[in-house]
Amino acid sequence: MAQAAAKRGASLFALNALNSQLQQWRGIRVKVLKNNLDQALALMQRKMQSSGIERLIKNEQIRHIKNSEKRVLAKKNLERKIRSRDLARKLKAILVQKVRGL
Repeated sequence: MAQAAAKRGASLFALNALNSQLQQWRGIRVKVLKNNLDQALALMQRKMQSSGIERLIKNEQIRHIKNSEKRVLAKKNLERKIRSRDLARKLKAILVQKVRGL
């Protein structure tokens, strides 16, 4: 029973990831219902944020980045990588302990 639920959850996750990739490939489509443009724009903005297109557009904008801003971004990226590695190391240690039965 639990295995079936886990498989269903994994397949839903895979479908969701596939759906977001297709949205990025096809673009985002929003229907305007009852001439309510504000609601359609809000929905489009939410879809853009969730699919990551907004981030891609922001990264694609060509503009001059000051050296001080580059240093700040580099420092943030480095901190993010270090946190990610530390978290991965901690999770691996926990999983190893569980597998070994400690």
